[in-house]
Amino acid sequence: AELHGGSETRKAKMEIDKMTRESGRPAAPNPKRRKGEKPTNAASQPSSTAEVDTDAPKNRIMAQFKSAEGTLAGPQLDLPQDITTEQLQTLINELLSNEEAMPYAFYVEDSEITSSLSQSLQDKNVSSEVVLTITYHPQAVFRVRPVTRCTCSMPGHTEAVLSVNFSPDGKRLASGSGDGTVRVWDVDTETPQFTCQGHKGWVLCIAWSPDCKRIASGSTDGDVRIWCPETGKALGSPLKGHKQYITSLSWEPLHRNGNASRLASAGKDGTIRIWDVLIGRCLISLTSHTLAVTQVKWGGEGLIYSASRDRSIKVWDADSGRLVRELSGHAHWINTLALSNDYVLRTSCFEHGQSREFANNEERKEAALERYQTHMTGRAERLISGSDDFTMFLWEPSTSKKPIARLTGHQQLINHVNFSPDGRYIASASFDKSVRLWDGLSGKFISTLRGHVGSVYQVCWSADSRLLVSGSKDTTMKVWDIKTRKLKFDLPGHADEVYTVDWSPDGERVASGSKDRLLRIWRH
Repeated sequence: AELHGGSETRKAKMEIDKMTRESGRPAAPNPKRRKGEKPTNAASQPSSTAEVDTDAPKNRIMAQFKSAEGTLAGPQLDLPQDITTEQLQTLINELLSNEEAMPYAFYVEDSEITSSLSQSLQDKNVSSEVVLTITYHPQAVFRVRPVTRCTCSMPGHTEAVLSVNFSPDGKRLASGSGDGTVRVWDVDTETPQFTCQGHKGWVLCIAWSPDCKRIASGSTDGDVRIWCPETGKALGSPLKGHKQYITSLSWEPLHRNGNASRLASAGKDGTIRIWDVLIGRCLISLTSHTLAVTQVKWGGEGLIYSASRDRSIKVWDADSGRLVRELSGHAHWINTLALSNDYVLRTSCFEHGQSREFANNEERKEAALERYQTHMTGRAERLISGSDDFTMFLWEPSTSKKPIARLTGHQQLINHVNFSPDGRYIASASFDKSVRLWDGLSGKFISTLRGHVGSVYQVCWSADSRLLVSGSKDTTMKVWDIKTRKLKFDLPGHADEVYTVDWSPDGERVASGSKDRLLRIWRH
């Protein structure tokens, strides 16, 4: 096919010519007759020559590169069918004029090209008569190594460890337990730093502020407490207002508030409260749910999402407290929510592999905003909800109250859902002992990860979206490879159910908390 365009297209054509030469297509035989040989007509030519001429067009295919958002990259190209993923990488980097080569994954009709294009065409039974659309997805430049061993078992809690959470910069770890304490640990020395005492009930949830300066904890005593991770002391009085226990906490994203001073809490009393932690006062109380609120998420677009046992998800304006829309469709309690931008909201201004110092809160806010905009690239925020009705719904709440897709397949209730850091995948953990993978854009089912022999409680992604770790009632953790969709490592070690897992934002460590009252750190 004739190629149009500038220097990028000429470079791309050179790449294609090179690939064609490397593809090993047989050359046409020499048409000259030898001396004394009888002339033959076309019908009596050797069949091998006829086969070469006939099969030549079949070895090539017209293709068009397209981004996940639908943007076309370059013109339609005439490609050899045996082109490999490495050659596709070179080609797309030339078409996009990338100064440095970036890694990409390629898909044909939602199926990843793992070795060569011809293999994918055979699997999908795609006709070579039509223009093939190849969708490309950028991948993380860095690569996280899988955790393979327990480097430290940290005792201290006197009851089950219910929640663990790495700080956004990955330098500290906080844990909440049934003994009513919050503990802060140094992950480099793997030693306890502080024990924060004050709660009169189980600490069900903890959350780091996006600037790493505060830890919030919620308990069955109905109080929210704010702690200083540098000293282990309480910052101000407990935030009182909820009449029953606290189920979920979520901080306002740093790119919207450089002071990181506002916190949303959800309670079994059916309310969501927005607090200013600097003055210790409740700013807004959101009271539209009729049953317990199970999870609250503060999104990057100024919206707050709350899921409840009343089978509804409500979307609130964070500044005014006005109910924007209600998302309904589930037939039973909603247990869990996840946002497509959870990872970039969590890590805020802290870039992977960089230890940058910020002079003030304004610098932090600008850095967080830049990272957020780079991550979103004009896409809308997506929300996934998991329920006791064995199903999930994928939503785009800022644009519509109708779901993008209904995700079915689990045989028991869904306890936890999580978007991959790049937003391409969704992982769901269920009491049916399986973890399932779904497409983060369309909601299509991808694969089932089987291996656990007990209910799966939580799943967590590595920072490069290539690995997944799960914690289960069967006392083990398992590391899964997303490319092969198979178990990579089995991590036994805990003596009882693993309630909570977290992968540090820098990808170096995984922390797990168990009913055996121990915290374990896992590394490569």
